Amino acid sequence: MKSAITLQSNQSAESKPGRRTGLLSAGGRGLLAACALAVSAGMMTAPAHAQGAKVGFVNTERILRDSKPAKDAQAKIESEFSRRDTELQRLANNLRSEAEKFEKDGPVLSESDRVRRQRELSNLDMDLQRKRREFQEDFNRRRNEEFSAIVEKANAAIKQIAEQDNYDLIVQDAVTVNPRIDITDRIIQALDK
Repeated sequence: MKSAITLQSNQSAESKPGRRTGLLSAGGRGLLAACALAVSAGMMTAPAHAQGAKVGFVNTERILRDSKPAKDAQAKIESEFSRRDTELQRLANNLRSEAEKFEKDGPVLSESDRVRRQRELSNLDMDLQRKRREFQEDFNRRRNEEFSAIVEKANAAIKQIAEQDNYDLIVQDAVTVNPRIDITDRIIQALDK
C-alpha cells in the first residue's frame, strides 16, 4: 500500500507531462546532493579533529583581581580617590544629623521654618547625590584606564604563551571549565614579573 504523500506526488507528476515520477524528483535530488556534500565535508575535517586541538582557558576576572599589577592599580586608584570618598562620607553624616535634628525639632517649628528646613535638606541631599554620581563616574573611568592597560599586557602574555606552547585556542571567561586547561596562574606569573 502506498502512502498518501507518495500517491499525491505521483498524481501531481502524472498530471504534468515531462516530469519524473518517483522518490528522486528534482527537489529530492537536491536534498540528496546536499546530504552527500555535508557528509563529504565532515570527512574532510575529521582528520583535524582526530589530531586534537590544544585548548587553554584564562579567567580575566582573576587576573584583574589577583595579579600584582591589578593590586597596584587598585591601591593607586583608592589613594587617588580617598580624599573625595572621605568628603562624601562627611557630607552624608552631615545630612543624616541635619535630618535627625529636623525630625526632633519638626513639631515645634513654624510652618515657614519647616518648609525652609525641608528645602535645605532636599538641597543637601541633591548635592550629595550629584557628588556621589560624579565620584562614581570618575572612579569608574580611572579604573577602566588602569585596567585596560593590564588587559593589554595580559593579552600579550596570553599570545606569547600560546605561541610558546602551541595552543590552538585560548578562551577567556567561559561558563564552565576543566581546571586542567586553566592557564590563568601562568598568565598571572608572567604579569607579576
